[in-house]
Amino acid sequence: MSYEIKKQILDKIKEYSKIIIFRHKRPDGDATGSTKGLQRILRLTYPEKEILLQNSDFAEYMAFLGGEDAPVTDDYYADALGIVIDTGTTERISNQKFSLCKEIIKIDHHINIAPYGNPMWVEEERSSSCEMIADFYATFKDELKIDSEAATYIYCGMVTDSGRFRFRDVSGETMRLAGMLLDIGIDTDKMYANLYMKEFDIYKFEAYAYGQMQITENGVAYLHVTKEMQEKFCLSQEDASASVSLMDSIKNSLIWLAFIDNDDGSIRVRLRSRFVTINCIGEKYRGGGHACAAGATVYSVEEMNQLISDADARLKEYKENNEGWL
Repeated sequence: MSYEIKKQILDKIKEYSKIIIFRHKRPDGDATGSTKGLQRILRLTYPEKEILLQNSDFAEYMAFLGGEDAPVTDDYYADALGIVIDTGTTERISNQKFSLCKEIIKIDHHINIAPYGNPMWVEEERSSSCEMIADFYATFKDELKIDSEAATYIYCGMVTDSGRFRFRDVSGETMRLAGMLLDIGIDTDKMYANLYMKEFDIYKFEAYAYGQMQITENGVAYLHVTKEMQEKFCLSQEDASASVSLMDSIKNSLIWLAFIDNDDGSIRVRLRSRFVTINCIGEKYRGGGHACAAGATVYSVEEMNQLISDADARLKEYKENNEGWL
């Protein structure tokens, strides 16, 4: 089935002279790498076509991959094909002008709770949308062109969204596609240096954050990154959100949560887990995502505490009904 959908997507791409590529708000490495990677592949293959990235925000920590195209006027969208990548729902699309496109294609690896687009290629078992873009190239490599620049974009997204190939959705196919990209040529030393290097103030924040973490009775670790903390340590939203990874190796803690204050008064929630399915909690609080990696939004400390309570109950239930979790 996936071949037929991929063929439909390729045929649509061939049909249009204008293609606009979109991703989700607050982009991560996968959203950035998949959109830039597909754009580069299509520009190499179809130099006569106009292929643009049109999004309303960007991730500072992905700036080393380069920027995006300047905004276009609304009438530009009318005869364009829109391709939305790595975005489960239309509400999360970074540029809401996507709806002005003549047709929309969806390429995604999140749970398909809000279908949109035609054709719609969704594979929830994939480790990343970048893996799907790599597969798209591999399927039609006799027609499509790629170079080390495109391979770097895609590989970077595969690396970051799979937890450096540690997460459960990583398969043999993931690694075969990654190997294909490496064979094309990627400066992994430069890429990893950009991914791992941090400002000295971030280390100061992390040292402080370890003292602020808390853990519930059943083992849910959590951290609230307040506006005051963000200002004190000069944190970007990406820096603050990355704090969720500081809690990923606490023994007996199978769920960890980071709460990040936003400028508009809302609180962004990043939910992560080992073994335990937690996307249901994200969905309850205006979000969703993968089984063990999800997001949500709450609007008060009271609601934040309720989410923590729900996570604690979920973990208690899991530990009572499962053995050998650690």
